[in-house]
Amino acid sequence: MAATRITLERDPSVARAIAADPSSACESDLTAAPWSFDAAPGYGPGSSSADPFPAAAPVQGEIPAEYRDASDAELHERIRAARTTLGERVVVLGHFYQRDEIVQHADYVGDSFQLARAATEHPDAEAIVFCGVHFMAETADILSGAGQNVILPHLGAGCSMADMATIDEVEECWEQLEDVLGPLDKEDEDGLVPVIPVTYMNSSAAIKGFVGRNGGIVCTSSNARTVLEWAFARGRRVLFFPDQHLGRNIAKAMGVPLGLMPMWNPRQPLGGSTAGELEDSRVILWHGFCSVHRRFTTAQIDKARAEHPGVRVIVHPECPMAVVDAADESGSTDVIRRAIEGATEPTTFAIGTEINLVQRLAAQHPQHTIFCLDPVVCPCSTMYRIHPAYLAWVLEELVAGRTVNRIGVAPDVAVPARVALDRMLAATP
Repeated sequence: MAATRITLERDPSVARAIAADPSSACESDLTAAPWSFDAAPGYGPGSSSADPFPAAAPVQGEIPAEYRDASDAELHERIRAARTTLGERVVVLGHFYQRDEIVQHADYVGDSFQLARAATEHPDAEAIVFCGVHFMAETADILSGAGQNVILPHLGAGCSMADMATIDEVEECWEQLEDVLGPLDKEDEDGLVPVIPVTYMNSSAAIKGFVGRNGGIVCTSSNARTVLEWAFARGRRVLFFPDQHLGRNIAKAMGVPLGLMPMWNPRQPLGGSTAGELEDSRVILWHGFCSVHRRFTTAQIDKARAEHPGVRVIVHPECPMAVVDAADESGSTDVIRRAIEGATEPTTFAIGTEINLVQRLAAQHPQHTIFCLDPVVCPCSTMYRIHPAYLAWVLEELVAGRTVNRIGVAPDVAVPARVALDRMLAATP
């Protein structure tokens, strides 16, 4: 399904909700401007603030004071003026989890899969401004044309889940698996190789390149089952990274026993498993997770059911298995959105995903009662780093003939990564 333009009938801004009641937020620092945290390495306040931060991760430099000091109204006017001047020379993509202050300026709004497709649909645009996180901008650069520039408004908008699997760790894992399973490119009597690598979209370009070089594929939360079917048709087992919960939930739904899904901890020999456990495995799960979706619990679902009889609970498959099992449904951000849009009668929905999307859906569908399972407002730390000041800055730099915050992927990585991404785009559920 294509990414879409979303029109907001009223402003359900998470930023305003936090400002009105900072005690309801996971961190009081969420009320501060994001440039307050640019000088120090880290994900910033929000759900990922406690996650380990890679030393080599990009850090956003200070933007000019004129943007930091501008009012909200001035920033929005400057963004609109720059968009008018640039016209079709620029395309702005916005992820579902972005602030509403950003989404209102996006040409397309969607999940990472939809926006990856949108990046390929405007070959004549000189620039693609990706209001998302770093791995998404890398993917757009890989899929876009040679003459196009992909821009990430805030270089510190990374992803702690993606950072939980580094290229060095994955290559070391691959070597250890080869010691246990033999040559990993050798087919057996059934034409299957010992293991197929599958990486979630939430991973670096280097990881996607590794997967492409080793016969693997990229998946999204919307096509993960189709991708695993593709992988099982080619290999005895799957190495799935970096999100353990998505891999476990999808494989379990496909009938893979939990006992055949050992965890790979990159800080332990053989990932913390025995050679026998790896030989018997069907899916080897990487020790990674999403800090937003790990916040959801079965106790929250129990509370929602007690307080709202008949509530329809839908959660993202990055949530822990017990949460997915306790929910009525699970699915990608777009699946959640379409479920709400498709409800013909007034319905109460309890949603287990990022708060910006949940509040936006509640604003767009006032005929329903829609609330987030987590009562504490705790947005994705890195998505939250992109503020209208950064968007105004990168757009006005384009007007002036300068490109800042360009995200580029080297050809030796981009070429095999494109192979893995093309396989993903072809794996339509």
